[in-house]
Amino acid sequence: MRTAYHQALDNARLDVVRLGALTLDAIRSATHALERRDGALAARVIASDDEIDDTRRRVEAACIELIWKQQPVASELRAIAGALQIVTDLERIGDYAVDISKNGIKLIDVPVRPASVEIGQIAAVAQTMLADAMRAYREGDAAVADSVIERDDEVDMLYRSGIEALQTEMQADSGVVPAGTILLFVLATIERVGDRAQNIAWKTKDVVGA
Repeated sequence: MRTAYHQALDNARLDVVRLGALTLDAIRSATHALERRDGALAARVIASDDEIDDTRRRVEAACIELIWKQQPVASELRAIAGALQIVTDLERIGDYAVDISKNGIKLIDVPVRPASVEIGQIAAVAQTMLADAMRAYREGDAAVADSVIERDDEVDMLYRSGIEALQTEMQADSGVVPAGTILLFVLATIERVGDRAQNIAWKTKDVVGA
């Protein structure tokens, strides 16, 4: 019975890792779609959110079943609780990818864009944080989780500088206001991706007991 229980727990962990891969791909694709004015790619990201939602529900159902089937010991309970919390963060990151994609579609027909903000720069840091947070979870590596937590300050700094640059450019040139307003929302969304990656890193440390 315990062997089957541990196998089910391992399967739930694998689904968490799969969900991480899906959300990372969604965020990367959403950013590329926005930067390249690729409406077709943005539409694919929006459509793929159903798979992310379905995977989250599958993990949640598996974790609930694990709890009521047998009373888990402390380490098992930490693993189950961590999985439940992490898939919540990952599902929200999937929602952020949809938001970025929808804003990217809005930007396709906006002819003038601000030149002073680098969406790709803050997105690259947030995406690396997410990739490393999931690697820390997959490998049970508290040191990698710590490195993710430390990098959130960099995302916050890039976010603040991006907001300031956008505001300055919009004040100087009203022609960039439509696109600039959309990019303000995009910057805020990417900053939240960094926050969620940091959450995953903290929860990973809880799971490994670090």
